Amino acid sequence: MGLYVMLGEDSPEGTARRPDVRPAHLAYWGPMSAQGRVRYAGPLLDAHEKPVGSVIIFEAEDLAAARTIAQGDPYVREGVFGILRCHASKQVLPEG
Repeated sequence: MGLYVMLGEDSPEGTARRPDVRPAHLAYWGPMSAQGRVRYAGPLLDAHEKPVGSVIIFEAEDLAAARTIAQGDPYVREGVFGILRCHASKQVLPEG
């Protein structure tokens, strides 16, 4: 399993759509989190601490699988995110 970073930035409608879609977003990632495959997940915040996107660091078989997982997120499917990036990564710190 490799380590992947998903970065989603809200669309212009994202702020308004986020509260309604959030339960589905959390439910989508819940099983992977329970398996220990989600290493970090949380909102990106603006200067007023309002969500403007999300970052999720998770394990997947390969980049193609990671992108499929990212694209299945309800925030993507329901238009909360206007920009989605998914990249491979490698943990350097903390050493473990």
